[in-house]
Amino acid sequence: MAHLFRDLSLGHSKRGTTATATTTTPPKTLSIPTKPITAMATDLPSPLGQLSAQLTDSDLRLTAYEIFVAACRTSTGKALTFTSSSASSHLDSPTQHANSPNGSPALQRSLTSAAASKMKKALGLKSPGSGSKKSPGSGGSGSGPGKPKRVMTVGELMRIQMGISDAMDSRVRRALLRISASQVGRRIESVVVPLELLQQLKSSDFTDKQEYDAWQKRTLKILEAGLLLHPHLPLDKSNNTAQRLRQIIHGALDRPFETGINNETMQVLRSAVTTLASRSSDGLYDSSHWADGLPLNLRLYERLLEACFDLHDETSVIDEVDELMEHIKKTWTILGMNQMLHNLCFTWVLFHRFVATGQVELDLLYAADSQLAEVAKDSKATKDPEYCKILSSTLTSILGWAEKRLLAYHDTFDSSNIDTMQAIVSLGVVAAKILIEDISNEYRRRRKSEVDVARNRIDTYIRSSLRTAFAQRMEKADSSRRASRHQPNPLPVLAILAKDVGELAVKEKQVFSPILKRWHPFAAGVAVATLHACYANEIKQFISGITELTPDAVQVLRAADKLEKDLVLIAVEDSVDSDDGGKAIIREMPPYEAEAAIANLVKVWIKTRVDRMKEWVDRNLQQEVWNPQVNEEGYAPSAVEVLRILDETLDAFFQLPIPMHPALLPDLMVGLDRCLQYYVTKAKSGCGSRNTFVPTMPALTRCTMGSKFQGFGKKKEKSPNPQKRNSQVATLNGDNSFGIPQLCVRINTLQRIRSELEVLEKRTITHLRNSESAHVEDFSNGLGKKFELTPAACVEAIQQLCEAVAYKMIFHDLSHVLWDGLYVGEPSSSRIEPFLDELEKNLLIISNTVHERVRTRIITDIMRASFDGFLLVLLAGGPSRAFARQDSQIIEDDFKSLKDLFWANGDGLPSELIDKFSTTVRGVLPLFRTDTESLVERFRRVTLESYGSSARSRLPLPPTSGQWNPTEPNTLLRVLCYRNDEAATKFLKKTYNLPKKL
Repeated sequence: MAHLFRDLSLGHSKRGTTATATTTTPPKTLSIPTKPITAMATDLPSPLGQLSAQLTDSDLRLTAYEIFVAACRTSTGKALTFTSSSASSHLDSPTQHANSPNGSPALQRSLTSAAASKMKKALGLKSPGSGSKKSPGSGGSGSGPGKPKRVMTVGELMRIQMGISDAMDSRVRRALLRISASQVGRRIESVVVPLELLQQLKSSDFTDKQEYDAWQKRTLKILEAGLLLHPHLPLDKSNNTAQRLRQIIHGALDRPFETGINNETMQVLRSAVTTLASRSSDGLYDSSHWADGLPLNLRLYERLLEACFDLHDETSVIDEVDELMEHIKKTWTILGMNQMLHNLCFTWVLFHRFVATGQVELDLLYAADSQLAEVAKDSKATKDPEYCKILSSTLTSILGWAEKRLLAYHDTFDSSNIDTMQAIVSLGVVAAKILIEDISNEYRRRRKSEVDVARNRIDTYIRSSLRTAFAQRMEKADSSRRASRHQPNPLPVLAILAKDVGELAVKEKQVFSPILKRWHPFAAGVAVATLHACYANEIKQFISGITELTPDAVQVLRAADKLEKDLVLIAVEDSVDSDDGGKAIIREMPPYEAEAAIANLVKVWIKTRVDRMKEWVDRNLQQEVWNPQVNEEGYAPSAVEVLRILDETLDAFFQLPIPMHPALLPDLMVGLDRCLQYYVTKAKSGCGSRNTFVPTMPALTRCTMGSKFQGFGKKKEKSPNPQKRNSQVATLNGDNSFGIPQLCVRINTLQRIRSELEVLEKRTITHLRNSESAHVEDFSNGLGKKFELTPAACVEAIQQLCEAVAYKMIFHDLSHVLWDGLYVGEPSSSRIEPFLDELEKNLLIISNTVHERVRTRIITDIMRASFDGFLLVLLAGGPSRAFARQDSQIIEDDFKSLKDLFWANGDGLPSELIDKFSTTVRGVLPLFRTDTESLVERFRRVTLESYGSSARSRLPLPPTSGQWNPTEPNTLLRVLCYRNDEAATKFLKKTYNLPKKL
């Protein structure tokens, strides 16, 4: 359209008699608005940026108008005019057009306005309303009948659209004429318009001093905003010119000054302004940068674009928008604008106008959407950070506004305004795509094929809105229930809710899904999946509170089942054309049918039975005395009872009228398994272990033949330093339930449980085969039908109890013949026979009490404990024992007798087993017949090997490991400590200064 305005300019210079006569004053019917449209949308602040300066909307509009007039002037000073659509109605023929006294340019403009505006047609915008609401450029009331209607210049149209008074317009034009005369040939983009206006306009140009002062302050604040607060290039804080300009402006705001050319303040002001305005990034002077800093230039440009709207019909764009826009674009050189920034600003202005005028004119929304498509193209073509910042701010504001409506679109839209929803969705989706695809760094790092922005946004809107709508329906259902609570058989609230949710799903499918399907192919499926999930939360909570199948529970479950089927049907129909046939959506809808509720009730039943069984175990174990005389097989009555209860529980389970025995059996088996495991744990609790009964080793000492330790372990005579036993020994000794026979009963009981589990598992498989809903795979494998924890617990407990029996017998029950008697004093007079006699009696009791399947195990543990006790007597028996070399044969014979007791002429333990556990003793016994010198030499050698060169000067005292070995220093040292000869005494006295008594 630029060719229509070549050689034209704003102004009132003479163009011909008719033109001069018709362009002096505006029509009286046109009024200047006092309140800008932006004040109507305070809840939607401009994203183009906030100004630091205290500039009013009126200040910005007047400055924008000054820039507009200055930019549209040419060196010819020729007036720029046009004839509105109605102004040409007095011309009757093409011949009259050709002979018009206004000349060709004016006629061309008249024809352009008469036709549909190209811009309005492209954006789908309507013309102003009929009647009195006409575009300001249209013909006014005229001068009388038969008189031609006046023709208005584009400048006059702009003045009226921007609300500039005649007086102010005249001042600006006069000043610009003076500027043009004084700066002939200078391009307008190199002129600081506010500075020149400040120089040209005097107080005498205004009606009063106050008006001039206000104008001067506004002009100075504009200079401050453009050059100091929002400069084109960042300012260094130490810039002297900027500081000087700031001082002048702030001083003038308090006290206006004369602006004459010879005024010193004005000269300083001009110098500072010119210096700051001429800064450029490349160091070359090309234009004046006084109004092209962000966001000042955008806010000024925004005011110019707002002039395109009709004053009397705020939702319409004037007919002459093409001509006006062409002239608005002439301000780009001053404002530093370009096509991309224009597209972005115009998008915002169209969108904001739609919002500010009550969201009633969809054409504005469609136009903003159409313009946003141009912005989308621009965003792909540039990555300029300043542009991207403004783009992001603008799109975020638009998207935020749209999403307030779309995230709860059921509250905002219905069938009556569904067109508005479609336009808002389109706008929001495009804004989101630009923000994510063209601005977001995260998006660039990912493959674009992985992100479908439009689909993701619609998915979010659907889910959010339906969750909100569901919450509202739930509140409504609860109100309905409260209202009907006094009526007979009122509906449960979840039954009401199921009906309401079904209706909501139908509405979604019919009203909203057809719109949203444009961006999301499975909009209805996502919607019903969301509703399904929302209702699932409620129905699951309801089911968790059911203790039995009441009529209300059945009613709710039926309603839920019907709702689920309806929702799934919609999802399947919506996804029929999808690649996976709707499987993805269906996966979002885990079922909540009545069968699941029944299953949960059965689980409650299982838990109750299991908890009751555990309580029974606790109560009966507290009363159990583990008496071996109770029955012939020697196991506890409590075990018989617990196995009976377990068997009855399994029978009762398979008698329940449910179709899902195989699915729920694992739950029951786990519960029963844990109960039995608990019984096993309690049965072995407090029985002790090896460490409970093995006494603490005494300190090393050196005893002579005459040093007799009197009464170790005897009740009547108190030992001066008796060997300490574990404190638990005394406790166990005073409780009959922990005696050897009682421990044997515990072992038998655990063995009985272990064997009965196999019988129960086989019986369970038989029950499964007879179950109506069972399949072959339900009983063909053992998963979920076996006791997993109890068998292992039984094995572990039996092992611990066998060990406890063995070490308790040797170190506690037989301590009087082992610790207190064996080799005390003279070894030849205190040999092993008394210990063997007592041991044999106990072994007989064990053999007659313990179940045959664990008999070998417990006797083996007793043998191991007796071997350990024999070694402890020899190596850690305390100061009451001493051995000469000739005693070694006695010791070896006694140990052979001990082994023979367990071999029992071939009727006892296998010889291989006896040899295995006697290895350590057989390795240590030869030390007792080795001469002292050899022992000392061997001790020195192994100590040096263990400690290295640090042991050469003084042999360290080796620690007691308890792991006896003929090559271990501590074992050798203990043999020497108990060696009854002078050489051992001297070595120990010299090396370690060991005492002869404790």
